[in-house]
Parts: sequence; C-alpha cells; structure tokens
Amino acid sequence: MRPGKRRMRSRRYNPDGTMTLIEHIYEFRRRLGYALLAIIAGGILGFLWFSNRVGPIPSLGDLVTGPYCAIPADQRYPRGEQCQLLQTVPFEAFMIQLKVGLTAGAVLFAPLWLYQLWAFIAPGLYSKERKYALTFVGFASVLFAAGAVLAYLMVPHALELLTNFGGEAFATWFTGDKYISFVLSLLLIFGVSFELPLLIIMLNRVGVVRYDTMKKWRRGIIFILFVFAAFVTPADPFSMIALAGALTLLFELALQVTRLHDRKRDRQRQDEGWDQLSDDEAAPFEYTPSTVEDEPPAKPSAASSTDDVT
Repeated sequence: MRPGKRRMRSRRYNPDGTMTLIEHIYEFRRRLGYALLAIIAGGILGFLWFSNRVGPIPSLGDLVTGPYCAIPADQRYPRGEQCQLLQTVPFEAFMIQLKVGLTAGAVLFAPLWLYQLWAFIAPGLYSKERKYALTFVGFASVLFAAGAVLAYLMVPHALELLTNFGGEAFATWFTGDKYISFVLSLLLIFGVSFELPLLIIMLNRVGVVRYDTMKKWRRGIIFILFVFAAFVTPADPFSMIALAGALTLLFELALQVTRLHDRKRDRQRQDEGWDQLSDDEAAPFEYTPSTVEDEPPAKPSAASSTDDVT
C-alpha cells in the first residue's frame, strides 16, 4: 500500500475521513475483498468441521442432523437405530456440506466481515451515530442468535408432527437437500422475526410511533403476530405457538422501553416549555442578531506580537 493512501485512511492524518469518489471506490473494493476472504476462510473451516469433532464440540453434521435424529426411530425411514438422510443425485452430499459449511463459517466469522463493513461506513458518521449503530448491531446479533436457538429447539417437535401426517400410507424419508433447506429457512425466519423489538424502538426513537398509539393497537398487533407466525412457520402448532409467544413477549418488552423513552422526552419538553405553546405562538428563540461591536476582541497571536515588537 502506498504511504499516501495509508495516510488518507488514518485518523491521525485524516480525522474527518474525507475522500474523493475514486478513493471511496478503492476503499470499498478493499473492504469487500477482506470481507470475502473472511467468509471464504470461514467456509473452509465450516467444511472441515462438518465431518470432524472439535474436542467436546460435536461435528457440524451431527448438529444439523440432530433435530431429525431426535424424532422417534419408528417415524424415520429406514426404520432402525441408524439415522441417515437420503441422497438422490450425485454430489448432493458434497454440495450440502459446502452450503452448510459456508453458512456456519459466515456466522462464526461474522465479526471479521462486519468490521470491514463498519470500517467503510464509520468515517461518515458522527460519534453519537457510531454509538447508536454499535448498540443496534450488538442487540440485533443477540436477538438473531436467540431466535435461531429457539428454532433449532422447535425443529424436532415440528418434524415429529409432520411425519405423522398420512398415517401408515406414507413412509417419510427426508432428502438431504430438502431437509437442510427446511432447517436453515426455519432458523432464518425465527432469527429475523426476533428483530421486531429493535424495529419498534428505532421507530419510537425517531418519532414515528409513540407508546400511547401502540398501546391502543396492542390487541391488533398481537393478533397480527399470531397470524404472521401461522403463515411463516410449518403446519405444526409447536413452531407457531413458540414464535408467536416469543414475539409477543418481545413486543411487550419493546413497548415498555418506548413508554420510558416517551416519558423522559415529555418531561424534557415540559421543562423547556414547549408543551405550553399554542399552535400560532412562535418558538421561544432569541431572534436578535448580534453586532460586530458586541463581539469580544480577538486576542493577538504569538506571531503578531512578535512582529509588533520587531
């Protein structure tokens, strides 16, 4: 890297992070390259982890097939102690291992590629905006992980119920591709749905919604959450009730956070006198401009003092 480019990216030489359009494009290309390298490295690690244990940590393949193997053996096909998924086309197992490995690697190495994204965006933000962004990303990551864990715990119950449909007329044997897609989609649905409280709090912070309005709509919103859970989850009551119940609890938590925020903001407005103003009354600002004579005289610099003495 050239010294000039390194200085342009350094906070010491460029504290406000200003760049030209070409420099922004080069910086974006560099950050994107580092992010892709992190994802590829994580994918290689996940690919190797799929068939190998890491000390007490089970292999990735065992973790993925765990929900399927947790259902009773008489509901799997072929029936018996051995738990296997069906491969119907050549190299299907390889592609599944690659897809699962890349997904797991992207999750494990998320701090690395998220940092590259943050390093590209952060120079254009104020310090307060950086603090809010870091807080938002931190809570979003925790909520997504919590939703994925809940979905992983619900998958065995959903599979056990779904395999009972049809009675003795059908023998259920999941293909590897369909099963992996089912599990990953359920993890993604639960993880994204758990971001609901952050969305509500963010809209409340910018003044779009208030606690009083959402309190009036509480029953309707909870009903919508149950309808949403019924549409996005499989046709089993366990996943629907788990997702709807979790979203209801998160919504109530977000509602209380907005209540505290609105109370604090209303108290500040009352102390400043904004709420006592009528609609046709001007805001209490000082509109009288200052004159040049009112400005304090500037102190002479050291260089000018030296010139005067000379």
